[in-house]
Amino acid sequence: MTASKPNPMVRLLPSLTDVAFLLPVAFLFLYLDGARTMLGDGDTGWHVRTGQWILRNGRIPHTDMFSYTKAGQPWFAWEWLWDLCFGWLHQTWGMAAVVLVSILVVCLTFALLFRLVRRKCGNALIAIGVTAIAAAGSSIHFLARPHLFTLLFAVIFYGILESASDGKRRALWLLPVLMVVWTNVHGGFLVGLLLVGAYAAGEAITWLLDTDAERRRVALGNGKLLALVGGVCGLATFVNPYFYHLHVHIYQYLRDPFLWKTIEEFRPLDFQSPAALYFEPMFFLGVAAAVWTLYRKRFSHTILVLAWAHLALFSVRNLPIFLLIAAPPIAEMLEALAGQLKSAPLADWVRNTVTRFEAAAAEFGAVDRLPRLHAASAVVVVALAAAFYMPAASFKFQAEYDPARYPSKALDVLRSSDSHRIFTHDEWGDYLIYNLYPLKKVFVDGRSDFYGATFDEKYIDVLNVKYDWEQNLSRYDVDTIVMPVDSALTGALKQSRSWRVVYDDGIAIVFRHGARPQTPNSEVAQHQISGAPYTKFQNPGVGTPQHRNPATVEFIKTRS
Repeated sequence: MTASKPNPMVRLLPSLTDVAFLLPVAFLFLYLDGARTMLGDGDTGWHVRTGQWILRNGRIPHTDMFSYTKAGQPWFAWEWLWDLCFGWLHQTWGMAAVVLVSILVVCLTFALLFRLVRRKCGNALIAIGVTAIAAAGSSIHFLARPHLFTLLFAVIFYGILESASDGKRRALWLLPVLMVVWTNVHGGFLVGLLLVGAYAAGEAITWLLDTDAERRRVALGNGKLLALVGGVCGLATFVNPYFYHLHVHIYQYLRDPFLWKTIEEFRPLDFQSPAALYFEPMFFLGVAAAVWTLYRKRFSHTILVLAWAHLALFSVRNLPIFLLIAAPPIAEMLEALAGQLKSAPLADWVRNTVTRFEAAAAEFGAVDRLPRLHAASAVVVVALAAAFYMPAASFKFQAEYDPARYPSKALDVLRSSDSHRIFTHDEWGDYLIYNLYPLKKVFVDGRSDFYGATFDEKYIDVLNVKYDWEQNLSRYDVDTIVMPVDSALTGALKQSRSWRVVYDDGIAIVFRHGARPQTPNSEVAQHQISGAPYTKFQNPGVGTPQHRNPATVEFIKTRS
């Protein structure tokens, strides 16, 4: 008696891999603001303009061309490969292509993560559940910036290292090749070196502690191979336009205590934020999984989970990496725990529930393993692309910066010949680079590694209206200031006799340097003298970048 062949139509049905692939799309367009979420950080703008500069000039920049405060000074465009590719996408198909491809990178990351989790965990429902939590927690970094490739490469490295642990070691030699690309796409290539190092350290611990001679011999061989591959990966990081100077620059950047205190993404997670809802259960489950893997002498997983749990607590920027790293051992532990609950001395309803859950997961998993064409994912991607280019699309499908958060209406005023040296905060500086370069240059933007702690400290003093704020502006001959209407600096400028309002739309207010008229002859002038905020539209709370405290500006953004 032969087994019946599955209906060919099954190949068209969505699989759990499709579900994992589409999870970021669901979070973006059902829970978040879609394309505008992906453009929730102005850094995308200067990255795109850098890529277009490379296309025009046929070389990689080594000096700054965006600011007037540090024009011509040495600059490391260390994400130049991302800039080049996405600058070309923007030049060819517009910002919609930049956003769409960035979404596809995120989708591919979580599809690959699910496949990795599924390899370690036979329970399909547990695997997709853990992947969904990891995707939800990582949504805080769903931005069209180069760091998305660090998430993707981290999962790829993780999968290859897991395959090597299962005996498929030839794929390890793909890692140095991938490392060359990773190094030139994003500075997070250090994550790859840490991953290889953790697996090598795990093998070394096994060789030191295991009592079985054969296992010690295998561990020693694996450890030597991983150390060799890790060394070649380290050498591969020098294949970049700046050679070893890039490593020196990153080292000096990361060791600066001022930047660790003031760059918001380097600070610890705010446990009152929505991200904590997903991080907390994964953190506690991750710690349990670390103990579980330690008991089973899988030291590399113990090292990885505990190390990245610490790093995630230390800096919110590391949170998505922790979620990716912790997902496979957590899912494997939960599957083992479910098996133990069936025979545990618990109430019958508990054991029956677990039994039914495992049976449903096994039945579902058997169907899910049938070959698929992933038509569902393809259809959604095509529909998404069509929606992005559709005239009069919903705001969630408009690949543009949110006009409620960025000074889009003030651009015409800023383009005028009266504005030579514009001051604004770093987030809007990114936006101005995107919209006004090369006509105008900026005071500061999101490249915190370029401007340095000394400059950034003076810049923050201006934002916080420290006693010497006017002297700092005069030092750079600032003649135009554009700020959110509710910023501390805006209030000080309205009180100053050296600055006058020339534009105010309720989101952005533009000041120009010059004495106020003695006799008020306009509604604007009347509000200036009285000190009352002049706005055409009352819209409390707008104009404040989403990653900042609206009450005071204490932090600066990190570069991508």
